[in-house]
Amino acid sequence: MLPTREKAEQILKEAQGCNPGPWGDHSRVVALCAERIAACVEGMDPEKAYITGLMHDIGRRFGVKHLGHVYDGYHYMMELGYDEAARVCLTHSFSTGNIEEYIGNFDISGEQQKEIEEALEKISFDDYDRLVQLCDSLSGTDGAVDMEVRMGDVKRRYGRYPQSKWDQNLALKKLFDEKAGRDIYEILPPDSKNPARGR
Repeated sequence: MLPTREKAEQILKEAQGCNPGPWGDHSRVVALCAERIAACVEGMDPEKAYITGLMHDIGRRFGVKHLGHVYDGYHYMMELGYDEAARVCLTHSFSTGNIEEYIGNFDISGEQQKEIEEALEKISFDDYDRLVQLCDSLSGTDGAVDMEVRMGDVKRRYGRYPQSKWDQNLALKKLFDEKAGRDIYEILPPDSKNPARGR
């Protein structure tokens, strides 16, 4: 189950009031990119793509956290009865499916980490999981950016970016280029203030 588009936008707005920051605009860019790409892929629902993209970082409502935002977002959406949104809160940070490749602090308990690992083991990624993973890796706060530029920025800020995660993100782009029948950079929102470059 998912919130409606209007409800999801309300949830995000309220969450930003609890923890103001650029993450809200990033979530909106992810949502718009996911919607645009899904509209070009046969069998995908652009509305679902938008809503799951909008909710992927909702765990940031509960403060400045790293892995904690995954755990918090998953539980928050489950508590509201939005299991499909909860799923993407869980999967968006793990394009390889390996929690050890998370980039950032492991700021949750061992028990909570085990809960995430066990939940991930039960999920076979679908196209919505993969699409939000893709859009998360190419969305800034003002618009879409070149994926390798964004990953390079993350690597500079955190001091690492696992090669397998880097390669998987590039593979996701290739996958959706093929599904959409064109370079996805061509179909991202045209009003991006920082359009993809260097592709």
